[in-house]
This record gives sequence, C-alpha cells and structure tokens, in this order.
Amino acid sequence: MSDEYDLDSGPDPATFAAAESEPDVDESIADPVYAVGVGPGNQEYLTPRGRRAIEEADVVVGFTTVVEFVADLTDADLLTCGYADEAEALEAFTERVADGESGTAVAMGDPNHSGYQFVGKVQQAVQSVDPSTPVRVIPGISSLQVAASRARTPMEDTEFVTLHKSGDLEGDMDRLATAVVEDRRHALVLPRPYDRMPGDLAAVLLERGAPADLEALVLEKLTHDEETVHRFTLETLAEHAGGDGREETPFSDLVVLAVRQPVAPS
Repeated sequence: MSDEYDLDSGPDPATFAAAESEPDVDESIADPVYAVGVGPGNQEYLTPRGRRAIEEADVVVGFTTVVEFVADLTDADLLTCGYADEAEALEAFTERVADGESGTAVAMGDPNHSGYQFVGKVQQAVQSVDPSTPVRVIPGISSLQVAASRARTPMEDTEFVTLHKSGDLEGDMDRLATAVVEDRRHALVLPRPYDRMPGDLAAVLLERGAPADLEALVLEKLTHDEETVHRFTLETLAEHAGGDGREETPFSDLVVLAVRQPVAPS
C-alpha cells in the first residue's frame, strides 16, 4: 500500500492523481482499473460506458453509499467502506486486481468534479503493487451539471468550487469570494458536511462584501425522488450558519449551493 498521508500537510492523493495525463490505450499492457462516476444517485444518470465497467468487473470497491446505488447492476464482489476502513478495502481490492481480476472503483457524481482524492488513493494502491496497471477515469454526470440546469447558471459564466474534500479550504474560500464579490460570476459550490454548509458559505460571502440580496439556491438530493430546491437570498440563507454537525443544519449532505448574479436583459 502507499505511504500514509496527512491531508493538512501532504501529500494529497489528488495531486498524485493529477500528476500526469493518462497513458495511451495499449492492449499489450495490463488491463486497466476503472474509476467510474456513477452520477448523482439515480441510475438514469449513469452513463452506458460507466454501467458496462461496473457490469463487467470481478470486484467493485467504493464507499458504501455509492456502491449501494449500483449493487443491482453487477455480480461482482462488492468491497464497501467508509473513511475509517477505506485503506483496508483498497488493499483487498488491489490484491484481487494483482491476482488478475478485473476491478472497478466507483465514486459519486463525476470524479473530475470532486473525486480526485479517491482516484488518487485508488491509483496509489493499485500502482504500488504493479506500476504498469493504468487507472482510467470514466466520467459521470455530476450533481453540479444538474444544479446548473436547475439554476440556469451556464458553466462558462459560473465559478465551480468544491469543498467536498479533506484538508484546508481557505484557498477555495478565497476563490469563491473573489468570483462572487469581485468578478460577479455565478457560483456552484459543493459544500463540505457539516462544517462548511450552505448557511456558513452565505455568511462568509456576506462578510467578504457580497450583496445581501443575491439569489441563493440550495439544491438538495438532485435527481432523487426527494429532490428539493430551497430558495433564499444570501442574507436569509446566512441565518442557517453555524455548527458542525448533522443536527445543526436543515440541509442534508447531498446539496449543491448555487449563487446567482443578476442577469441584465439583452
């Protein structure tokens, strides 16, 4: 397995995952391990290519809540984990792949939007045993894409910030504030449960000088039967700031925050 890491001091596995581009497809080298984005949780948003990688795998690894979304699609052995036993699950997965079995790791949404720490952990684990085994990302539909559709915030006019990761977030918060306050761009944010939830982000933006009446949408459980869009101004959303536990916020961990700038009529 890879060396231990501390996300506050490094090395961050996301950096390992992004260190270089994927190798060209070469049938003469080892079969790849796939890192599949399963979408926001509704199987109708799982891409056919991602579905095939899951269906054809001998072993699938991922966080329990993610694997549960696709468990009925495959006869593979399912290795589920949480943060506490993630290393053990990846070690077992790596051993199976090293023995010649086909492996697929699954992540919520699209790994390119907020999953590079997980991709890096998978890649470090697999390549610590066999450096020639490529890890190929199969992108998915992200809840961010669905949120952009619901909020009507075109991607080219929008700043995307993910806080859905471990480690220090101050640089990300600075980038969010600059985009909203100085550049006057829309923003789509993946909050971090439960210390940087939508109310906390609204409070920070107000402190940095954002207009109190900016429209803020909290889009919850997108594509699920319980999908809800909560509509606020930054000022009213900031009333929900504070706390770092599930019981201290009215929102679930499946949320996207959209901050909309006024759009002048053409």
